[in-house]
Amino acid sequence: MTDAAKVVIAEDSLVVRAVLRRHLEEQGYEVVEAHDGEAALVVCESARPDVVLLDIEMPGLDGHQVLAALKRDPAMCDLPVVFLSGRTTTEDVVAGLALGAHDYLKKPFEPSELIARVTSAVRLKRLQDQLRTRNIELDRISRTDALTGLFNRRHLDERIQELAQVAVRLGREVGVLMFDIDFFKRVNDSVGHAGGDSVLKEFSRRMEGQLPAEAVAGRWGGEEFLVFLADTDEEHALELANRIRLAVAATPFEIGPGEQLDISVSGGCVTSRGSDPEGMVRMADAALYAAKENGRNRIVPSREPASSDC
Repeated sequence: MTDAAKVVIAEDSLVVRAVLRRHLEEQGYEVVEAHDGEAALVVCESARPDVVLLDIEMPGLDGHQVLAALKRDPAMCDLPVVFLSGRTTTEDVVAGLALGAHDYLKKPFEPSELIARVTSAVRLKRLQDQLRTRNIELDRISRTDALTGLFNRRHLDERIQELAQVAVRLGREVGVLMFDIDFFKRVNDSVGHAGGDSVLKEFSRRMEGQLPAEAVAGRWGGEEFLVFLADTDEEHALELANRIRLAVAATPFEIGPGEQLDISVSGGCVTSRGSDPEGMVRMADAALYAAKENGRNRIVPSREPASSDC
C-alpha cells in the first residue's frame, strides 16, 4: 500500500499476533501490537491507528469492553474495529456488529480475507478523515470573510452575544470598536476594486497586529471592521483603537508595483457591562459616524448609559 496505514493488533496469543503481523507487513501495513485489552486502549491512544484488529476473548478487558471504551472517547469513537474471534455463530457476529464494530473476522482466517477486511476498514477510515477535514474547512469558510481572512459578520454576531453573556455573569466590562477606512470610495475610484481589496487586506493585517490574543475581530461589511474586547475599560479600549489608527497611518499602503496610497481610518469606541451587545454596536457605529463628521482619522468614544441591572 502507498501511504502505509497503521493497524493495532490486540490479541493475547503471541502466535496469532505474529501471524497477523507477517501478513499485514507483507502488504505494507505498519503494525503495533497489544497483548491485552488495557494495553490496546493505551496503544490506540498513543499510536492513533487507522484500524484495530481486536480479539474478543482476552484477559482483563475483553474485546467488547475495549470497543465500548473506544466508542466513549470522542477522539477514537470513529476508529474502525474488526473483531477477531473463534466464536462463529450468527448471534456472536450480530452482537459484535451491534456494539459498533466495523467488521468481524472468524478464526482461523484466510490471509486473503484478512487483507480484504483490513483494507475495507482502512478505506472507511480514510473516507471519514476526508469528510472530517472537509467539514472543518466548510465550518471555517462559513465563519470567515473570504477576502481578509477575518471573521464574517454572521460569526461576529454569534461570538459577541456569547462573550457578552459571559461578561454579564462575571460582572466584567467589555468594549466594541468600530472602524471605517476613510474615503474608501475614492480609493476604489482611483486604483480600482483590486486595489481596494489590497487596502482592505492590508488594513486587516495591521489591525490584527495590534490586537490582544483574546480580541474577536472581523469584517462588519464593506470597509467597516468591528473588534470586540472582553474584560476591558474605556481607557484601554481607546488606547488600543488609537494604536490601530496610528498603525494604519504610519506608512503608505502598497497597492501594486511602485504604487502606494496614504490611508487613514476613523473609529468609534464603546465600553459597558455587556448587557446589550446590539446596543453597543449601534453606539459604536454612531461614534464612528461622529468621527467621520469631525474630520476623520480619529477615534470618538461613546459610553453606554447605565442600565438598571448593572
